[in-house]
Amino acid sequence: MIAAPATFAPLASPRPDPAPLTFVFEGDALLVAQGGPGLPDAAACEALGIDPAATVPVGLWGARYCRAAWVPRGTAPPAGHAFRRLRSLFGEADEGWLAIAGRARQLAEWDRNHRFCGACGAPTRRAAAEHARLCEPCGLSAWPRVSPAMMVLVRRGDAILLARHARGTGRWSALAGFVEAGESLEDTVHREVREEVGLEVAGVRYFASQSWPFPHSLMVAFTAEHAGGELAPDGDEIAEARWFGPGDALPELAAAQSIARALIDAHLPAGAAAATR
Repeated sequence: MIAAPATFAPLASPRPDPAPLTFVFEGDALLVAQGGPGLPDAAACEALGIDPAATVPVGLWGARYCRAAWVPRGTAPPAGHAFRRLRSLFGEADEGWLAIAGRARQLAEWDRNHRFCGACGAPTRRAAAEHARLCEPCGLSAWPRVSPAMMVLVRRGDAILLARHARGTGRWSALAGFVEAGESLEDTVHREVREEVGLEVAGVRYFASQSWPFPHSLMVAFTAEHAGGELAPDGDEIAEARWFGPGDALPELAAAQSIARALIDAHLPAGAAAATR
């Protein structure tokens, strides 16, 4: 599961480093070396016209300073590089590296989208000691957005409920949804399960959480027990949903780097682990 390495420490202020790790984004695509997930060097950043003073501090990875930058959409990559979506790097890049890249993506997107005040339209400036953009004329502050979302694996005896989303990769996963205004995470669990598959649940238990930069989610995972209702996928968000029990062959599951996969793997029915993963 993607998680920041123990040697990483977040930063909000820049640090001097003759060779920083620079995560450069064009929209949701990261600039990497062709043939691998290597980051651009100073020459490549200079070729893109990146001003070091305009980069966003991300953190320290061991002794290496990490920073984020963004370029306008449609920018061509420098020679020997390509812009690739983070999901395409799953399986190629180290999970700690992916976690830092995900943090960098969220900071770069926040910086790009808040150059002007959302209330009065005036230009904003960065705060000195925190990730915030400040509007001098009206006093509005804008911090990086984090959108909380829940994920829940519903269990019925020895079986688990997996679903295939109508819009997605075709992989099967646990149910998930964003928290709405005024809801607790537990409220969201009950509402989403009821809306998506027509079931009632009880015994909601926390499993783990994961930052998920698509685009700026905090995924909080739970388990819950089936408490009533007949399985009825809504057909809008959920195309199919099925109970999988001991010995059942599993469909193609969520990516190994995701909290969804960690949640499913931790609760696989007996004999199901050897099925298609």
